Amino acid sequence: MSLKIGIVGLPNVGKSTLFRALTKKQVPAENYPFVTIEPNVGVVEVPDERVERLAELSHSKKIIHAIVEFVDIAGLVKGAAEGQGLGNKFLSHIRDVDAIAQVVRVFEDPNIIHVENRVDPAADIGIIDLELIFKDLDSVERRLESTIRLARGGDKTAVIQKEVLGKLQQGLKDGKRASAVLGKDDREEVQHLLGELGLLTAKQRIFICNASEEQIQKNWQPSPELLAAMAGDPWIVLSAKMEDEANSLAPEERREYLASLGLSESGLDRLIKLGYQTLGLMTFLTTGEDETRAWTIPLRSTAPRAGRAIHSDFEQKFIRAEVAAYAKLIEAGSFARARELGWVRTEGKEYVVQDGDVIEFKI
Repeated sequence: MSLKIGIVGLPNVGKSTLFRALTKKQVPAENYPFVTIEPNVGVVEVPDERVERLAELSHSKKIIHAIVEFVDIAGLVKGAAEGQGLGNKFLSHIRDVDAIAQVVRVFEDPNIIHVENRVDPAADIGIIDLELIFKDLDSVERRLESTIRLARGGDKTAVIQKEVLGKLQQGLKDGKRASAVLGKDDREEVQHLLGELGLLTAKQRIFICNASEEQIQKNWQPSPELLAAMAGDPWIVLSAKMEDEANSLAPEERREYLASLGLSESGLDRLIKLGYQTLGLMTFLTTGEDETRAWTIPLRSTAPRAGRAIHSDFEQKFIRAEVAAYAKLIEAGSFARARELGWVRTEGKEYVVQDGDVIEFKI
Protein backbone atom coordinates (compact mmCIF):
# COMPACT_ATOMS: atom_id res chain seq x y z
CA MET A 1 0.00 0.00 0.00
CA SER A 2 1.03 3.62 -0.42
CA LEU A 3 -0.11 6.82 1.24
CA LYS A 4 -2.29 9.16 -0.82
CA ILE A 5 -2.74 12.72 0.42
CA GLY A 6 -5.04 15.30 -1.17
CA ILE A 7 -3.85 18.91 -0.85
CA VAL A 8 -6.84 21.24 -0.53
CA GLY A 9 -7.60 24.82 0.42
CA LEU A 10 -9.07 28.08 -0.80
CA PRO A 11 -7.56 29.67 -3.93
CA ASN A 12 -4.22 31.45 -3.49
CA VAL A 13 -3.27 29.97 -0.12
CA GLY A 14 -0.14 28.31 -1.55
CA LYS A 15 -1.38 24.83 -2.48
CA SER A 16 0.22 24.62 -5.91
CA THR A 17 3.47 26.17 -4.68
CA LEU A 18 3.59 23.58 -1.91
CA PHE A 19 2.82 20.79 -4.35
CA ARG A 20 5.61 21.94 -6.64
CA ALA A 21 8.00 22.08 -3.69
CA LEU A 22 7.02 18.64 -2.43
CA THR A 23 7.13 16.83 -5.73
CA LYS A 24 9.66 18.91 -7.69
CA LYS A 25 7.03 18.78 -10.37
CA GLN A 26 6.37 22.12 -12.05
CA VAL A 27 2.68 23.01 -11.96
CA PRO A 28 1.00 26.39 -12.44
CA ALA A 29 1.13 28.54 -9.33
CA GLU A 30 0.26 31.95 -10.70
CA ASN A 31 -1.62 34.46 -8.61
CA TYR A 32 -5.01 33.61 -10.09
CA PRO A 33 -7.95 31.61 -8.70
CA PHE A 34 -8.71 28.22 -10.27
CA VAL A 35 -5.40 27.96 -12.13
CA THR A 36 -5.35 24.32 -11.00
CA ILE A 37 -8.29 22.83 -12.90
CA GLU A 38 -7.41 19.15 -13.16
CA PRO A 39 -5.84 17.51 -10.13
CA ASN A 40 -2.06 17.33 -10.45
CA VAL A 41 -0.62 14.08 -9.11
CA GLY A 42 2.95 13.58 -7.97
CA VAL A 43 4.57 10.45 -6.57
CA VAL A 44 7.29 11.13 -4.00
CA GLU A 45 9.77 8.74 -2.42
CA VAL A 46 9.62 8.52 1.34
CA PRO A 47 13.05 9.60 2.62
CA ASP A 48 14.54 6.68 4.57
CA GLU A 49 18.28 6.28 4.94
CA ARG A 50 17.76 2.70 6.12
CA VAL A 51 16.97 1.67 2.56
CA GLU A 52 20.29 2.95 1.21
CA ARG A 53 22.31 1.40 4.04
CA LEU A 54 20.65 -1.99 3.62
CA ALA A 55 21.23 -1.82 -0.12
CA GLU A 56 24.95 -1.29 0.52
CA LEU A 57 25.00 -4.23 2.92
CA SER A 58 23.30 -6.55 0.39
CA HIS A 59 24.97 -5.08 -2.73
CA SER A 60 21.46 -4.69 -4.14
CA LYS A 61 21.00 -4.00 -7.83
CA LYS A 62 17.85 -1.99 -7.21
CA ILE A 63 16.58 0.33 -4.44
CA ILE A 64 12.84 0.95 -4.04
CA HIS A 65 11.58 3.41 -1.44
CA ALA A 66 8.07 3.56 -0.08
CA ILE A 67 6.05 6.28 -1.80
CA VAL A 68 3.55 8.98 -1.02
CA GLU A 69 1.16 10.20 -3.68
CA PHE A 70 0.26 13.88 -3.45
CA VAL A 71 -2.83 15.13 -5.26
CA ASP A 72 -3.10 18.90 -5.75
CA ILE A 73 -6.76 19.80 -6.14
CA ALA A 74 -8.29 23.02 -7.48
CA GLY A 75 -9.12 25.75 -4.97
CA LEU A 76 -12.43 25.48 -3.15
CA VAL A 77 -14.67 28.51 -2.61
CA LYS A 78 -17.80 29.27 -0.63
CA GLY A 79 -20.75 27.61 -2.38
CA ALA A 80 -18.71 24.82 -4.01
CA ALA A 81 -21.22 22.19 -2.88
CA GLU A 82 -23.84 24.10 -4.88
CA GLY A 83 -21.61 24.43 -7.93
CA GLN A 84 -19.71 27.67 -7.25
CA GLY A 85 -16.13 27.87 -8.53
CA LEU A 86 -15.25 24.41 -9.77
CA GLY A 87 -17.88 23.00 -7.44
CA ASN A 88 -18.50 19.28 -7.44
CA LYS A 89 -15.56 18.71 -9.79
CA PHE A 90 -13.27 19.66 -6.90
CA LEU A 91 -15.16 17.57 -4.40
CA SER A 92 -15.15 14.42 -6.52
CA HIS A 93 -11.35 14.52 -6.77
CA ILE A 94 -10.75 13.90 -3.07
CA ARG A 95 -12.97 10.87 -2.53
CA ASP A 96 -10.17 8.34 -3.02
CA VAL A 97 -7.39 9.93 -0.94
CA ASP A 98 -6.38 8.50 2.44
CA ALA A 99 -6.03 11.85 4.15
CA ILE A 100 -6.82 15.47 3.40
CA ALA A 101 -4.06 18.02 3.95
CA GLN A 102 -5.69 21.43 4.15
CA VAL A 103 -3.42 24.37 3.44
CA VAL A 104 -4.39 27.46 5.42
CA ARG A 105 -2.76 30.79 4.68
CA VAL A 106 -1.29 32.51 7.71
CA PHE A 107 1.10 34.85 5.86
CA GLU A 108 0.29 38.46 4.93
CA ASP A 109 1.14 39.62 1.40
CA PRO A 110 -0.78 42.46 -0.29
CA ASN A 111 0.53 41.28 -3.67
CA ILE A 112 -1.23 37.91 -3.40
CA ILE A 113 -4.98 38.29 -3.40
CA HIS A 114 -7.18 36.28 -1.06
CA VAL A 115 -10.47 35.07 -2.50
CA GLU A 116 -12.26 36.44 0.60
CA ASN A 117 -10.16 39.66 0.64
CA ARG A 118 -8.74 38.96 4.09
CA VAL A 119 -6.32 36.62 5.87
CA ASP A 120 -8.27 34.66 8.48
CA PRO A 121 -7.18 30.99 8.62
CA ALA A 122 -9.84 30.00 11.17
CA ALA A 123 -12.57 31.38 8.91
CA ASP A 124 -11.01 29.61 5.89
CA ILE A 125 -11.22 26.29 7.73
CA GLY A 126 -14.87 26.99 8.50
CA ILE A 127 -15.65 27.63 4.82
CA ILE A 128 -14.07 24.40 3.63
CA ASP A 129 -15.56 22.36 6.47
CA LEU A 130 -19.03 23.63 5.63
CA GLU A 131 -18.70 22.84 1.92
CA LEU A 132 -17.50 19.31 2.62
CA ILE A 133 -20.32 18.81 5.10
CA PHE A 134 -22.87 19.97 2.50
CA LYS A 135 -21.47 17.55 -0.05
CA ASP A 136 -21.51 14.67 2.44
CA LEU A 137 -25.08 15.51 3.44
CA ASP A 138 -26.14 15.24 -0.20
CA SER A 139 -24.44 11.82 -0.48
CA VAL A 140 -26.01 10.57 2.75
CA GLU A 141 -29.52 11.69 1.85
CA ARG A 142 -29.33 10.10 -1.59
CA ARG A 143 -28.20 6.80 -0.06
CA LEU A 144 -30.79 7.00 2.72
CA GLU A 145 -33.68 7.01 0.24
CA SER A 146 -32.70 3.65 -1.26
CA THR A 147 -31.70 2.16 2.11
CA ILE A 148 -35.12 2.92 3.61
CA ARG A 149 -36.77 0.91 0.82
CA LEU A 150 -34.44 -2.05 1.42
CA ALA A 151 -35.00 -1.90 5.19
CA ARG A 152 -38.77 -2.02 4.69
CA GLY A 153 -38.22 -5.17 2.67
CA GLY A 154 -36.56 -6.86 5.65
CA ASP A 155 -32.88 -6.50 4.63
CA LYS A 156 -31.02 -6.78 7.98
CA THR A 157 -27.92 -4.96 6.76
CA ALA A 158 -30.10 -2.16 5.41
CA VAL A 159 -31.79 -1.81 8.81
CA ILE A 160 -28.41 -1.15 10.46
CA GLN A 161 -27.30 1.17 7.66
CA LYS A 162 -30.58 3.10 7.84
CA GLU A 163 -29.91 3.79 11.51
CA VAL A 164 -26.37 4.97 10.78
CA LEU A 165 -27.42 7.10 7.80
CA GLY A 166 -30.14 8.77 9.86
CA LYS A 167 -27.60 9.57 12.56
CA LEU A 168 -25.20 10.95 9.94
CA GLN A 169 -27.93 13.01 8.32
CA GLN A 170 -28.84 14.75 11.56
CA GLY A 171 -25.22 15.27 12.61
CA LEU A 172 -24.24 16.77 9.26
CA LYS A 173 -27.30 19.06 9.38
CA ASP A 174 -26.06 20.21 12.78
CA GLY A 175 -22.74 21.16 11.16
CA LYS A 176 -20.72 18.21 12.53
CA ARG A 177 -18.14 16.25 10.55
CA ALA A 178 -18.96 12.60 9.85
CA SER A 179 -15.94 11.53 11.91
CA ALA A 180 -17.38 13.34 14.93
CA VAL A 181 -20.87 11.90 14.41
CA LEU A 182 -19.84 8.24 14.24
CA GLY A 183 -16.81 8.28 16.51
CA LYS A 184 -15.18 4.82 16.48
CA ASP A 185 -18.02 2.63 15.25
CA ASP A 186 -16.19 -0.52 14.11
CA ARG A 187 -19.24 -2.54 13.06
CA GLU A 188 -18.59 -4.26 9.74
CA GLU A 189 -21.80 -2.91 8.21
CA VAL A 190 -20.86 0.64 9.20
CA GLN A 191 -17.31 0.40 7.84
CA HIS A 192 -18.58 -1.13 4.59
CA LEU A 193 -21.10 1.71 4.25
CA LEU A 194 -18.47 4.38 4.88
CA GLY A 195 -16.19 2.78 2.32
CA GLU A 196 -18.95 2.91 -0.29
CA LEU A 197 -19.96 6.49 0.53
CA GLY A 198 -16.42 7.89 0.64
CA LEU A 199 -17.52 10.70 2.93
CA LEU A 200 -15.13 13.61 2.80
CA THR A 201 -15.55 14.62 6.44
CA ALA A 202 -14.86 11.06 7.58
CA LYS A 203 -11.30 11.20 6.23
CA GLN A 204 -8.28 11.90 8.39
CA ARG A 205 -7.32 15.58 8.26
CA ILE A 206 -3.97 17.36 8.50
CA PHE A 207 -3.53 21.14 8.55
CA ILE A 208 -0.59 22.87 6.87
CA CYS A 209 -0.14 26.43 8.11
CA ASN A 210 1.56 28.21 5.20
CA ALA A 211 3.71 30.92 6.75
CA SER A 212 6.21 33.52 5.55
CA GLU A 213 9.97 33.18 5.97
CA GLU A 214 9.86 35.77 8.75
CA GLN A 215 7.17 33.81 10.58
CA ILE A 216 9.22 30.62 10.27
CA GLN A 217 12.30 32.35 11.69
CA LYS A 218 10.22 33.68 14.59
CA ASN A 219 8.75 30.22 15.28
CA TRP A 220 5.17 31.29 14.52
CA GLN A 221 2.49 29.27 16.32
CA PRO A 222 -1.29 29.09 15.79
CA SER A 223 -3.53 31.35 17.84
CA PRO A 224 -6.04 29.84 20.30
CA GLU A 225 -8.79 30.66 17.76
CA LEU A 226 -6.99 28.79 14.99
CA LEU A 227 -6.25 25.82 17.26
CA ALA A 228 -9.95 25.66 18.12
CA ALA A 229 -10.85 25.67 14.40
CA MET A 230 -8.43 22.78 13.79
CA ALA A 231 -10.36 20.83 16.44
CA GLY A 232 -7.43 18.80 17.74
CA ASP A 233 -6.35 17.49 14.32
CA PRO A 234 -2.60 17.32 13.58
CA TRP A 235 -0.90 20.36 12.05
CA ILE A 236 2.48 21.63 10.91
CA VAL A 237 3.88 25.06 10.08
CA LEU A 238 5.96 25.52 6.95
CA SER A 239 6.60 28.03 4.18
CA ALA A 240 5.63 26.74 0.74
CA LYS A 241 7.74 29.48 -0.83
CA MET A 242 10.82 28.49 1.18
CA GLU A 243 10.28 24.80 0.44
CA ASP A 244 10.02 25.60 -3.26
CA GLU A 245 13.25 27.62 -3.14
CA ALA A 246 15.02 24.88 -1.17
CA ASN A 247 14.14 22.26 -3.76
CA SER A 248 15.78 24.29 -6.50
CA LEU A 249 19.14 23.78 -4.75
CA ALA A 250 21.61 20.91 -4.83
CA PRO A 251 21.28 18.49 -1.88
CA GLU A 252 24.20 19.92 0.13
CA GLU A 253 23.14 23.51 -0.55
CA ARG A 254 19.59 22.57 0.47
CA ARG A 255 20.80 21.23 3.81
CA GLU A 256 22.82 24.40 4.40
CA TYR A 257 19.85 26.59 3.46
CA LEU A 258 17.51 24.76 5.83
CA ALA A 259 20.12 24.89 8.60
CA SER A 260 20.48 28.66 8.13
CA LEU A 261 16.75 28.93 8.85
CA GLY A 262 17.03 26.76 11.93
CA LEU A 263 15.38 23.75 10.27
CA SER A 264 16.78 20.23 10.61
CA GLU A 265 14.52 18.68 7.95
CA SER A 266 12.34 19.77 5.07
CA GLY A 267 8.62 20.30 5.09
CA LEU A 268 8.28 17.20 2.88
CA ASP A 269 9.94 15.02 5.51
CA ARG A 270 7.79 16.44 8.28
CA LEU A 271 4.57 16.17 6.28
CA ILE A 272 5.24 12.54 5.34
CA LYS A 273 6.03 11.62 8.96
CA LEU A 274 2.86 13.35 10.10
CA GLY A 275 0.87 11.52 7.43
CA TYR A 276 2.23 8.17 8.60
CA GLN A 277 1.47 9.01 12.24
CA THR A 278 -2.02 10.28 11.44
CA LEU A 279 -2.99 7.20 9.45
CA GLY A 280 -1.23 4.73 11.75
CA LEU A 281 1.31 3.47 9.21
CA MET A 282 4.84 2.13 9.49
CA THR A 283 7.60 0.61 7.35
CA PHE A 284 9.22 -2.80 7.15
CA LEU A 285 12.11 -3.70 4.84
CA THR A 286 13.25 -6.51 2.59
CA THR A 287 16.77 -6.81 1.22
CA GLY A 288 18.82 -9.01 -1.08
CA GLU A 289 21.07 -8.91 -4.12
CA ASP A 290 18.18 -8.20 -6.47
CA GLU A 291 16.66 -5.31 -4.51
CA THR A 292 16.25 -3.55 -1.19
CA ARG A 293 12.76 -2.23 -0.63
CA ALA A 294 10.65 -0.38 1.94
CA TRP A 295 7.03 -1.44 2.40
CA THR A 296 4.21 0.53 4.03
CA ILE A 297 1.79 -1.33 6.32
CA PRO A 298 -0.63 -0.46 9.14
CA LEU A 299 0.73 -0.35 12.66
CA ARG A 300 0.29 -3.57 14.65
CA SER A 301 0.21 -5.71 11.50
CA THR A 302 0.95 -9.39 11.98
CA ALA A 303 3.65 -11.02 9.85
CA PRO A 304 1.13 -12.56 7.38
CA ARG A 305 -0.63 -9.18 7.04
CA ALA A 306 2.72 -7.52 6.35
CA GLY A 307 3.40 -10.13 3.68
CA ARG A 308 0.24 -9.05 1.90
CA ALA A 309 2.01 -5.80 0.99
CA ILE A 310 4.31 -7.87 -1.23
CA HIS A 311 1.71 -10.26 -2.63
CA SER A 312 -1.58 -11.76 -1.45
CA ASP A 313 0.05 -15.22 -1.60
CA PHE A 314 2.44 -14.17 1.16
CA GLU A 315 -0.50 -13.81 3.53
CA GLN A 316 -2.46 -16.84 2.38
CA LYS A 317 0.49 -19.24 2.20
CA PHE A 318 2.54 -17.84 5.08
CA ILE A 319 4.65 -20.41 6.96
CA ARG A 320 7.08 -18.30 8.97
CA ALA A 321 9.20 -15.15 8.83
CA GLU A 322 12.90 -14.64 9.48
CA VAL A 323 13.13 -11.27 11.23
CA ALA A 324 16.05 -9.03 12.19
CA ALA A 325 15.91 -5.55 13.66
CA TYR A 326 17.42 -3.05 11.22
CA ALA A 327 20.04 -1.72 13.67
CA LYS A 328 21.22 -5.22 14.65
CA LEU A 329 21.48 -6.29 11.01
CA ILE A 330 23.60 -3.26 10.16
CA GLU A 331 25.77 -3.97 13.20
CA ALA A 332 26.22 -7.59 12.10
CA GLY A 333 27.07 -6.62 8.53
CA SER A 334 25.08 -9.43 6.88
CA PHE A 335 22.14 -11.74 7.41
CA ALA A 336 24.53 -14.69 7.75
CA ARG A 337 26.50 -12.99 10.52
CA ALA A 338 23.30 -11.85 12.23
CA ARG A 339 22.14 -15.47 12.29
CA GLU A 340 25.42 -16.58 13.85
CA LEU A 341 24.96 -13.97 16.56
CA GLY A 342 21.38 -15.07 17.21
CA TRP A 343 19.95 -11.75 16.01
CA VAL A 344 17.67 -13.30 13.38
CA ARG A 345 14.44 -14.63 14.90
CA THR A 346 11.99 -17.13 13.48
CA GLU A 347 8.48 -15.73 13.93
CA GLY A 348 5.07 -17.26 13.28
CA LYS A 349 1.63 -16.03 12.29
CA GLU A 350 1.00 -14.17 15.54
CA TYR A 351 4.13 -12.02 15.37
CA VAL A 352 3.39 -8.27 15.33
CA VAL A 353 5.79 -6.52 12.97
CA GLN A 354 7.80 -3.57 14.31
CA ASP A 355 8.83 -0.47 12.35
CA GLY A 356 12.20 -1.13 10.71
CA ASP A 357 12.01 -4.91 10.85
CA VAL A 358 13.96 -6.57 8.03
CA ILE A 359 12.02 -9.65 6.99
CA GLU A 360 12.48 -12.76 4.86
CA PHE A 361 9.14 -14.51 4.29
CA LYS A 362 8.83 -18.28 3.97
CA ILE A 363 5.72 -19.45 2.12
